[in-house]
Amino acid sequence: MIQRSGSGRRILTYPAVHPCEAMSPQTLLNSLITLTHVICSYKSKFIASNNRNARETVRQIGVVRVFLEEIRDGQSGLSASAVLCLSELHLAFQKVQLLLEDLTRDDARVWMLMNSDRVANHFRVLSRAMGTALDVLPLGSVNAPVEMKEHVELVTRQARKAMFEVDPDDIRVVEAVRSVLVGFEKGVVSGKSDLKWVLEYLGSRKWSNCERQVKFLDSEIGVENLTEEKREVGFLSSLKGLMCYCRCVLFNVVDGERGRRSETTCSSSEVLNRLNVEDFRCPISLDIMVDPVTIGTGHSYDRSSIMKWFRAGNPICPKTGEKLKNMEVVPNLALKRLIQQYCAANCVPFAASDHRNRDIGKTKLAVAGSLAAEGGMKMVAEFLSGRLDVGTREEQNKAAYEIRLLSKTSIFNRSCLVEAGVIPHLLKLLSSADSVTQENAIAALLNLSKHSKSKDAIVENGGLDLIVDVLKKGLKPEACQHAAGTMFYLASIEEYRILIGENPEVMPALMEMIKDGTDRAKKNALVAIFGLLTHPANHRRVIAAGLVPVLVNILTSFDSEVLVTDALAILSTLAEKPDGSVAISGCKVFDAIVRILNSSIPRAGKEFCVSLLLALCLNGGNDVVLLLVKSPSLMGSLYSQLSEGTSRARRKASALIRLLHEFHERRSSGPMARGVLPQERFVHVR
Repeated sequence: MIQRSGSGRRILTYPAVHPCEAMSPQTLLNSLITLTHVICSYKSKFIASNNRNARETVRQIGVVRVFLEEIRDGQSGLSASAVLCLSELHLAFQKVQLLLEDLTRDDARVWMLMNSDRVANHFRVLSRAMGTALDVLPLGSVNAPVEMKEHVELVTRQARKAMFEVDPDDIRVVEAVRSVLVGFEKGVVSGKSDLKWVLEYLGSRKWSNCERQVKFLDSEIGVENLTEEKREVGFLSSLKGLMCYCRCVLFNVVDGERGRRSETTCSSSEVLNRLNVEDFRCPISLDIMVDPVTIGTGHSYDRSSIMKWFRAGNPICPKTGEKLKNMEVVPNLALKRLIQQYCAANCVPFAASDHRNRDIGKTKLAVAGSLAAEGGMKMVAEFLSGRLDVGTREEQNKAAYEIRLLSKTSIFNRSCLVEAGVIPHLLKLLSSADSVTQENAIAALLNLSKHSKSKDAIVENGGLDLIVDVLKKGLKPEACQHAAGTMFYLASIEEYRILIGENPEVMPALMEMIKDGTDRAKKNALVAIFGLLTHPANHRRVIAAGLVPVLVNILTSFDSEVLVTDALAILSTLAEKPDGSVAISGCKVFDAIVRILNSSIPRAGKEFCVSLLLALCLNGGNDVVLLLVKSPSLMGSLYSQLSEGTSRARRKASALIRLLHEFHERRSSGPMARGVLPQERFVHVR
């Protein structure tokens, strides 16, 4: 069988393979004819660049297709030399198909244009390969009409001599793009007419066309950053900056109504919520994978872990024990994208992703990538700030949506937007009567609040009260959950933690969200509360608001591992103080905690379970310890943490085990003083 390329194939790469030697001549011929039909179907598709070369290649293969069909219909046998020729032809045609597939991708048009020389050379090489294969075909032994053989001979000569030069129109557009990029580097841009001409040539006539190309270029930058050379990162970044500029400046309408609906639609958020974070962990390191790769058995590992395994002289799959034929690894781009999306949707301090993951992302996104990308982004930020200030309602909504997109992943973009002064304008939109405008504005503020300078700008412009208003009575549930997320980032500043905690409307609003919101809303509310707890006075406010029974209900219902982990993080923090321990112990939560510790919840959740139990013992005295001693499964789970848990979990599990053992020994040896525990031996464990 012929191996097909996977969806993870990078553009301008051609993983073609020779047909299997055991394949019968008739099967090979039928497969080749099917392949030519696929190639000829590209004749009706839009090809933005290298159009003439593509059409000529398709024309030549169309002639060969008719010839191959004549051979098949002639029912004559094929000699060994003819089979060899058809096999080489099949390999060349596979590569042609993949090249045409790249040329017709609407998300890669500007990249293919800027690689016109390279693409033309590919056509030249593949045409020569086709001509060479046809040249050795023994036409005399093939049963086909004479005129058909003459056509094939003509195509053979043409294929071997055709120049396949870059189209002059492609050259002019490439020069125009390079001129715009030079202008970006200097902080100036050509007239809109030049950019519109470029987009028209590329067939990018809508906002969505530019957006798809931005996403494609962004994914290519991500892959290129994984290489040692990072050769194309700068140029890819420049082109991404160009398409971002075109998307933001040249189009007044977001087609497909994307700007009129929530970006966190049910489908995307629900899919992320259903994912099991354990599937993202490397089976070797047990950490979330940064660079997942797949080995011969089909199992995926973090690249650094599996390469270390191989270097240690282990030519087997760690998961199955199966011996590997080779130790090649293939990047698992689909899994990498899922991990990135999951971590972006759950980026909180006690999320499952470790510091290494987050640091890598920050390093990669803290710079623009090129001078052109930097200049382009600064001009986009100034343009959007102006639209927010004096634009119509529709223009303001689109500007807020563009800021929402631009600020979502890039630290550099956030910096440019904050410096351009967009925050005061976005804050004004929080009072908008239009639900989508309000949601886009608060979502943009949520993303921007991750930037260090933005927090002061939000609070100094009266943003805190406005965000609390959205938290309480946002026009859409999504706006409320974004407001809660913004609270978390503002709470990273001590002064603002105090201000937020002192606002009497914050805790009730967050409580309501935890009770009745979606899973995403509940998570954002939990995250916000966790951030507020780093100020000691907020412990009392959280307990007084009645949050503890709500958190305990999350543990007992166990609807979501993510929410359970977050609830445990808050409870373990509250339990560090005596009043918190009293409130938690009064909810009879011990059985639920032990059950969670025995479950398949991620390691972070188990760590919080151990921390919570230890704090309850230290603050609750013998009454709490007595309850834990009676649990038959607890000790086994604690010992498991000594070998499987994080370093922090191992320390706390060890302390709790010693505490339980000493309690049991004293109880066995005779009467004990009620309420007396050797607490001073364990207080230092954090």
